[in-house]
Amino acid sequence: MAHKYLLACVLALAGCDQLPHKPVVPEEDLPAPVYPLRQANGSIYQGSLGSQPLFEDRRPRRVGDTLTIQLEEQVSASKNSSSNASRAGSMGLKFATTSARASQVGSFGMDASTTHDFIGAGGSQANNSFTGTISVTVMQVMPNGHLRVRGDKQIAINQGTEFIRFSGLVNPRSITGENTVSSTQVSQARIEYVGDGYINEAQRMGWLHRILLNVSPF
Repeated sequence: MAHKYLLACVLALAGCDQLPHKPVVPEEDLPAPVYPLRQANGSIYQGSLGSQPLFEDRRPRRVGDTLTIQLEEQVSASKNSSSNASRAGSMGLKFATTSARASQVGSFGMDASTTHDFIGAGGSQANNSFTGTISVTVMQVMPNGHLRVRGDKQIAINQGTEFIRFSGLVNPRSITGENTVSSTQVSQARIEYVGDGYINEAQRMGWLHRILLNVSPF
């Protein structure tokens, strides 16, 4: 009897468990910028110490530099499918009488027919949009000059907290003079928007519903 109660408690605790949230953008510490050693060559101008050309906009190009990502994501998808199938068949079988006694009974036989029809249709449509801005930091400079960036933003509103995380590869040529780049021009982009608080908890399934969902065999 004790084993039954123990099994019931295990099932109840399993129903109360929540699915762990796997972040799309993994946590990563900001690397410390590595500054080049000063060369004591007695020259007034040294190009290796981060100087900028006079006729060129200042753009991020080193680890630790920041830029602004314009979030302009718009995804739309639709799918429709239909199928139709039908099948019909018939069969007849009759037996002839040969003896006089059987002729008094009369002829007898069997008829059978089958009909099968199937009609199926399905469709789905999704429209998602995500707009906003987020500042990111250069985490690594690739050998080809592309910048691996990452950034997050935390917003606390009343009793809820919203987290926005972004990571990807940026081509320095796509950065505008205002130090911004559109998210549609970022390769390997990872965008995550999650929340924490009462509003987020209201969107989760209750513990009793989770228990019934895990125990039910249907």
